[in-house]
Amino acid sequence: MANDRWGEPGEPWGLTRWGLHPMACPLLDAILFVMSLKAPILGLLVLAAALSRPWAAAIPVHLSEGSVHGFVVLRTVEGAQLAQGDLIQVARGGAVESHMILRFDDGSLFHESVVFTQTGVFTMQSYRSLQRGPSFPEDTEISLERATGAYRVRTRDHKGGRESVLSGSLRLPGDTYNGMVFVVGKNLPKGTGGTVHFVAFTPQPRIIQLEITPANEQKVLVGKLEKAAVHYVFRPRPGAWLKIFAALLGRSPPDLHAWFVMDEVPAFVRFEGPLYMQGPVWRIQLTSPRWLD
Repeated sequence: MANDRWGEPGEPWGLTRWGLHPMACPLLDAILFVMSLKAPILGLLVLAAALSRPWAAAIPVHLSEGSVHGFVVLRTVEGAQLAQGDLIQVARGGAVESHMILRFDDGSLFHESVVFTQTGVFTMQSYRSLQRGPSFPEDTEISLERATGAYRVRTRDHKGGRESVLSGSLRLPGDTYNGMVFVVGKNLPKGTGGTVHFVAFTPQPRIIQLEITPANEQKVLVGKLEKAAVHYVFRPRPGAWLKIFAALLGRSPPDLHAWFVMDEVPAFVRFEGPLYMQGPVWRIQLTSPRWLD
């Protein structure tokens, strides 16, 4: 449970009483896609420089999200296929429910879901993440609710089958976007960036902040038609927790990357980053059905 006085995990304020520099970030999931350590995307605290302006503005709705069903494939950066799945989004009763489902060739399953509203700005209402099978270091189930700030993390060790449960509550910034990397990217005006927050579960929850920056444009082919895809980098803001993380692991958490074709109606085309803590960098791309005859 977060503690206002002492600044326990998930609470970005208390550490300043001791002269420390907490930090925050989003994608990553990342993702975002922070990189989720247990859900896509990096466990960080809040950057000291952000304390004077701790809660960044929520992302305005430029294009409303609706119902959609897309097909995706997960590969290594070298191109070896690991999983295939679905990106499903359904609009119901004033809210949108989005699912990313990846079914691995080894039987593992990744299922990330988020419910959000889009009245003027995008607002995450609830988040769920499930990771199960040998492709992950342990089985993990995560839930997070905006209304109460309640979270629950359940993990199960693959070797001994030992289970542990962690629960508590957080004060969530208005721009917390777990499971919404693709939505955020499509709604950034072309050529601009921004910052958003994310809750990374390590398994302790950490409110982290990602700086979103457009890097360059790359040519992609849709059939024989050439399109320009904008490359966005989702970078954790530096701070005390990230320095400790880097010292323990001997490396800093990698940036997350996403590509969008920014036509009149933007479209996601690729994501690159780890899906769990210390995990390899994997690549998610759109794919098309193939006829068997």
